Amino acid sequence: MSYLIPLFRQLLAPTAKRFDRALNNPKIAQQNVRRDICDRLIQSEYGKSLGISSAADWQRVPIVDYDRIEHLILADRTSQKYQSSLTPERILFYEKTSGSSGAVKWIPYTPALRKSFNQMFCVWAHDLIQNGPKFSTGKIYACISPQLELPDSAPENSLTLANDLDYLDGWLRWLLRPWLVMPEKLDRLQDINCFKQQLCLALLQAENLETISIWSPSFLEINLKYIQNNRFFLQEKLLGKISNKRATMLKEPQIPWSEIWSDLKLISCWDAANSADGTQGLRSRFPDVLVQGKGLLATEAPMTIPLLKAGGCVPVLDEVFFEFEDGKGNLHELHELSSGEDYQIILSQKGGLYRYRIGDRVRAAGIYRQTSCLEFLGRHEATSDLVGEKLHESFVRQILECLKWQGTCFKTLVPIAHPPHYILLLDRAEETPEILAQHIDCALSRSTHYRRARLLEQLAPLEVFISPQIPEFLALSRIRSGSIWGGIKHPILATYPMNAAAFCELKFHIQSHS
Repeated sequence: MSYLIPLFRQLLAPTAKRFDRALNNPKIAQQNVRRDICDRLIQSEYGKSLGISSAADWQRVPIVDYDRIEHLILADRTSQKYQSSLTPERILFYEKTSGSSGAVKWIPYTPALRKSFNQMFCVWAHDLIQNGPKFSTGKIYACISPQLELPDSAPENSLTLANDLDYLDGWLRWLLRPWLVMPEKLDRLQDINCFKQQLCLALLQAENLETISIWSPSFLEINLKYIQNNRFFLQEKLLGKISNKRATMLKEPQIPWSEIWSDLKLISCWDAANSADGTQGLRSRFPDVLVQGKGLLATEAPMTIPLLKAGGCVPVLDEVFFEFEDGKGNLHELHELSSGEDYQIILSQKGGLYRYRIGDRVRAAGIYRQTSCLEFLGRHEATSDLVGEKLHESFVRQILECLKWQGTCFKTLVPIAHPPHYILLLDRAEETPEILAQHIDCALSRSTHYRRARLLEQLAPLEVFISPQIPEFLALSRIRSGSIWGGIKHPILATYPMNAAAFCELKFHIQSHS
């Protein structure tokens, strides 16, 4: 298969070269993509209702969030037709978001939007082959998530993109198939334990695995832990299917992961904001593997691509039109960004979202060619407010980052409604829960509103729970509510209270595994 990799690079080269040319002149590239998007808007019912007749009318298009256009999307979706009022192009399907905040959102996918994701993948893959590790086997595991909803319970025109490669055009999926580690019908399994068993058996048989592409680093950590805890059972199931050397490694008290997959060269996953700790954990497990952060990628659109030669993430400027709002509410185009400044993204894409406030914050972090690299900072000022304490994500992050966490890869602060208080959830820590609770409660009290709520006993004392089972418990809870396992983000600060039943279940789960 090694001889095919250079051929694959040549196939991707024209797309990569076009993208490089766009990076050399971001102003022109963005003008061209805005014109293309505006032409689609003009032909749509939505554009006609706004009176948009040319690109000169762009500033008349309102800046919207999902709530402003939800009624249009839901009306189109429930009509069971594959036409939309937002775009003249046919709708392939509606994809459900699995973000960490708010209600479920349905995003219409058109051929042009899918092509945008396809272009992003081609540029990324070309850069890795050209500038990254020397791939030889090409074997790749692309994230697959279980489907817990029954097929007939899903709307006819909906689809969950459970596999990384579902974002790609058919020809590229077909081309990549020989390199995939993909157990048959794995994405249809509805039992979590059965899913983990089948996935781990397949991964353990993939001795020449070179690339693991996932979303959240906790997804891989959970499956590594499953292998570790069930190593004797898995070793027995794999008799005659793996070498004696690999079978012996599975019997060791601490499985040597770097030897299990000695050909592994790349792990692609989120590494920014709340995923930074988990990514660091993977780097310690696989010290000789390139653990590369994914670009900023949402269900709504591809936004940035990590390029090794850029040393950061560059915007997908030839497929998505970007506007950036600074702290004073002023709007800037891509070529107008100031290095080191923070912005909120407002995007327009080819699937029917125009001037859409997606809620992500980025920092202009240096220049590659003539284009600003963008560093993902997190969601726009997430806030938790049970009784008026108004805790902000940035404040909580600052407090937690100041503490010395030896071996901790997972942490999230969660509000509890009854009685009102906060719990800090950790996968591991050296300090006792009681000592940590005192330190963190004291640090949070630097906030005037939080301190007042504590003094007035509106908020009960903070609690700390420590268990390696916590990340998986929270993931399974989110899966039951319709999220995609591989794409679950655990925020540093949850903005919605955990209900009483879930809190009781969490405490029972921790006690039963302690």
